[in-house]
Amino acid sequence: MITKINSAGLTGIDGYCVRVETDISNGIPTWDVVGIPDMAVRESKERIRSALKNSGLTIPGKRILVNLAPADIKKEGTCLDLPIAMGILTASEQIFIQEPERTFFLGELSLDGSLRSVRGALPMAITAYQSGARQLFLPAENASEAAVVEGLTVYGAESVTDIFKHFTGERRISPTKVDTEHLFDNAVQNAPDFFDVKGQDSAKRALEIAAAGSHNLLMIGPPGSGKTMLAKRIPSILPSLTFDEALEVTKVHSIAGKLPKDLPMVVTRPFRSPHHTVSAVGLTGGGAGVPKPGEISLAHHGILFLDELPEFRKDALEVMRQPLEDGTVTITRAGGTFSYPCNIMLVASMNPCPCGYYGDKNHDCGCSPKSISKYLSKVSGPLLDRIDLHIEVPAVDYEALESRSTAEHSADIKRRVDKAREIQTRRYAGTGIYSNSRLTAAMLDEFCALDSEGSTLLKNAFEALGLSARAHSRILKVARTIADLGGREKIAAADIAEAIRYRSLDRKFWA
Repeated sequence: MITKINSAGLTGIDGYCVRVETDISNGIPTWDVVGIPDMAVRESKERIRSALKNSGLTIPGKRILVNLAPADIKKEGTCLDLPIAMGILTASEQIFIQEPERTFFLGELSLDGSLRSVRGALPMAITAYQSGARQLFLPAENASEAAVVEGLTVYGAESVTDIFKHFTGERRISPTKVDTEHLFDNAVQNAPDFFDVKGQDSAKRALEIAAAGSHNLLMIGPPGSGKTMLAKRIPSILPSLTFDEALEVTKVHSIAGKLPKDLPMVVTRPFRSPHHTVSAVGLTGGGAGVPKPGEISLAHHGILFLDELPEFRKDALEVMRQPLEDGTVTITRAGGTFSYPCNIMLVASMNPCPCGYYGDKNHDCGCSPKSISKYLSKVSGPLLDRIDLHIEVPAVDYEALESRSTAEHSADIKRRVDKAREIQTRRYAGTGIYSNSRLTAAMLDEFCALDSEGSTLLKNAFEALGLSARAHSRILKVARTIADLGGREKIAAADIAEAIRYRSLDRKFWA
C-alpha cells in the first residue's frame, strides 16, 4: 500500500513542501529512504524503529520504501522523523488520516517515542498553510510558535502515541491558540531610558535622527564618555515592530534556534551586541551544512551594536559592506546559495586612538601619529561610507554630572521618532521602502530635491571635505530625516548643514 504524507523542509529562511511517499510491500524485510536524504534523515530509520516499538506500535516485517519528494532537493535535519513514522502507520493501516492533503506533520522523534522540538517551525508552518494545509501536527514545544499563522489549526503533541490516539479517536489533542494582539499589547521593551543619561545633548540628537530614519551611526569618544550607555538606550526610542516585521524576525530566530521556549513570537526589536572576537562567519552567517544566520541577520529589523569597532577582525567588518547596502546577506556553499535578511541599524563605537584620549581636553594622549594612523586604518573608508552619521561623544564634565536639570524621557523622544516614521510610511507607500535610509539612487532626486541655497552648501562641503558619491547620498538621506523630524516637506539649507556636520568626523580623524 502506498501513502502520501505532507511535511516541509528549510532552505535559507523559507520553507518548502516535502511529500513523504511510503510503500510497504511483501518481500525480505528492508527499509530504504530515497530522495537525497542527508545523514540525519538516513539515521531516522533507527530512531523511528525504536520510537514506534517503545510506544507499543507495530512496524510491518515487510519491505518499506520511503521516497522524499521532490527528489532533486537535498533533505536535511530531523523534522522528517514524524512524517516518515506517520507514513508507516498509515501504509500499514494502523491509522487513517482524513484529508491527508490538508494535513502536515513535523517533528523529531526520541527513542522512547517522545517528540523533540525542531528549528524553523514558523517558516515551515507558513509554507504549509500557503500550500493548502489547514492542520499541522508537531512537537508541543513548537506549537505556540506555529500557531501565530492565522488560519492554520496547530496540534502540539508530546509523543507519537498522542498523535496515534488522536487519529484513532481514543484521545483528541486540543488545538494550540495564540493571541497575537495580546502579545503586541503587552510587549515590553526592556531597554533602559535616556532619562538616565547626563549631558550629551548633541549625541542624543544624533541618535534621535538615526532612529527616525533607521540610519547607521558611529560614535567616537574617549573611554567613559557614555558611548555604550547611549547605544543600549536606542531600542527604547525605536518604533514598535509591526506584525509582518515580527514574523520576519521570528523566522530568523526560529531557524537559528534562538527563539525562547516561552515566547511564540519576537515582538520587540532585537539588540545584538557580539564580542569583538566574533568571526566573519559568526557575524554574517555560515557553518557546515546548511548555513545558519549570523549576528547581522539575528539583528534584522533591530540594532547590531559593535562596541570598540577597530578591535573587530578586519575580514569580519569588510564582509558586512554589501549586506549593509542590500539588506540581505547571501551565502554560497557547495550545497547551494542561501539568503538571509539583515535590514538592520548598525550602531558602532570606538576610541579616537589606542589609548582613547586623542583630542580629550582632560587627558593627555601618549599615542604616536603612526600608532593612531594604524589604529584608525583598521576601519576602512568604504565601511565608513556606509555609516550615515559619525558623531563625537566627548567626556562628560563635572557640572553636567551634578546638574539637577530634568533630562528627556525615551517615551518623549519616541513620539517624535514615530511621527517621522509615519511621514516616511505615507510618502513611500507602495514602493517597498519604509525608511529614509533605504532610499534608492533614483528616489533621491524625487524626495530629496534641494533649493539653490542647499545645493550650493552641499557642493561646497563635497569639494572641501573630499566626500565620496556614497557620502553625498548619505547626507541627502540624513537631511531628509531631519526635515521629517521638523515636519518640513522640503529639505532646508539648515537640514543640509546639520547632516554635513555628522559627516565631518571621518575627515577629522581619518585625514
